[in-house]
Amino acid sequence: MIPSTISIKVEFGGGLELLFSNQRTHRVTLPARIPESRTDEENEKAEEQRQETAEGRPIDIEYLILWLRDNLLKERAELFVENGTVRPGILVLVNDTDWELEGEGQYQLKDGDEIVFISTLHGG
Repeated sequence: MIPSTISIKVEFGGGLELLFSNQRTHRVTLPARIPESRTDEENEKAEEQRQETAEGRPIDIEYLILWLRDNLLKERAELFVENGTVRPGILVLVNDTDWELEGEGQYQLKDGDEIVFISTLHGG
């Protein structure tokens, strides 16, 4: 049976923690699946299939980024998110591996994952 929630560790570094209440580490619990956006016609078809499959798609980093923006970010969203993903200059690691090797935003999160966001941009 698919769990209804997953728990992950999220860390911020390189100054990003300043945007998140000056807290480097957060433990968050998220839904394991997220509802798909559908048209009315698609909703009717989905209603027929609801008994057969779990509702929604597996949670991914793309969803996590927007969830962090909407729920944990305290100021200046433009320094974290741009065009629905992290802005250029932010390194994302999935369990100590560059997210580019894991599928970037499409990486499906698993219970116990550790996601790290590090700003590589420095003022000066």
